[in-house]
Amino acid sequence: MVGIMLSAIALFSSSRRHGNTGQLIDRIALELAIEVVDLARLDMSAFDYDHRNRNDDFEPLMKRVLAHDQIIFATPIYWYAASPAMKTFIDRLSDFLDLPDLLPEGRRLRGKRAYVACTSICDEPSVEFMGAFVETFQYLGMHFGGVVHVNCANGYSPDLHDPEAVAFATRVREAVPVTAVSVA
Repeated sequence: MVGIMLSAIALFSSSRRHGNTGQLIDRIALELAIEVVDLARLDMSAFDYDHRNRNDDFEPLMKRVLAHDQIIFATPIYWYAASPAMKTFIDRLSDFLDLPDLLPEGRRLRGKRAYVACTSICDEPSVEFMGAFVETFQYLGMHFGGVVHVNCANGYSPDLHDPEAVAFATRVREAVPVTAVSVA
């Protein structure tokens, strides 16, 4: 029997795992049947020009990420920016552009589809927040697949926000062909 498997992964970062953004990405992941990686649970140090941090969790995580065609970056909007662990992850992508032994792997980001899932207390994500992601995706040669943003001024409400999460998951599912896998 042949099953269908979506080649996507979600990278999540927030100060509250089960807060508004956590609930949003969990609903999306449930719909897509994909893994959510909580960046805050990993040992990932800040970018270091001397690359003395190569033994942390970043490189093994990138090997997992690079195995997927689609990557969802999920973070609340903190002062017009991504959460600290998400910013660290994005900064560390430089390792895969700087280090000769990682450069071939870093080039595998080209052509992948990237998305943003975010929450705030506003109706739309700020231009500054989205610009950081869109510019990063462009620089890396990734395709920006879109954003889902929900206003959580009154908290995450499944009745109100789940339909947006499901609609976003449908866009992700339909954006890239799925991979057929054998199911025993």
